[in-house]
Amino acid sequence: MSAPLTVMITAAASGIGRAVAEAFAAAGHRVFVSDADASAVETMSAENPAIRASRVDVTSPEEIEAWFATVKAEAGSLNVLINNAGIAGPTGRLEDIAIDGWYKCIDVCLNSQFLTSRCAIPLMKEKRGGSIINLSSTAGLFGYGLRTPYAAAKWAVIGLTKSMAVELGDWDIRVNAICPGSVSGDRMDRVIAAEANLRSTSPDEIRREYTSGQSIKRFTEPKEIADLCLFLASPAAGMISGQAIAVDGHTETYHI
Repeated sequence: MSAPLTVMITAAASGIGRAVAEAFAAAGHRVFVSDADASAVETMSAENPAIRASRVDVTSPEEIEAWFATVKAEAGSLNVLINNAGIAGPTGRLEDIAIDGWYKCIDVCLNSQFLTSRCAIPLMKEKRGGSIINLSSTAGLFGYGLRTPYAAAKWAVIGLTKSMAVELGDWDIRVNAICPGSVSGDRMDRVIAAEANLRSTSPDEIRREYTSGQSIKRFTEPKEIADLCLFLASPAAGMISGQAIAVDGHTETYHI
């Protein structure tokens, strides 16, 4: 095994982020995670004492800067940043979406990645190398009716990723986006329930529609996202940068 990496992951006390954090820790890397949910942070710390978990609001520049200062003091450097934080945002037609709901979705899904990356880049430049992995979505590859704030943010994440890759290549810092499809878990269950309620149909029908445009007709598992993160952070991905990689069983269309 190569030397252990120092890895920071946002929103990683549950769901996809936790699966990613545990995969890196199991591979022997030093992992620091943040999450806005204090109870989830406590649980994560109790169940994974090797992972350093902190409560951080990723929409707060001050809290993010404090988190990075803590990691720098403890680890001295940074090899990998995984921008996992995101929320589903409001479900509804654009003209019915509350302004606050739009702004909150953009703040968590997009602006947080700007705030963390601007702190991570100087640390990576010091070592002339690193990997930044931004979580986008297949909603960043297609139009996604009834979830416009989320889709807009996830499309922007891909633009952010490709632009950062251009800027950072001279320092051997690679930047890629992962675009999951529908991922099994509580968050997707809530998304499906909200859409089923809005459209006066059943959650089972929504699930069927979500997979109907896929070649492999099942939901993605969190471990499958973790596996790709491990690869993109490894030397094996040394010439992969500026890419938006779908993990979705090959989605062609979304329906409403």
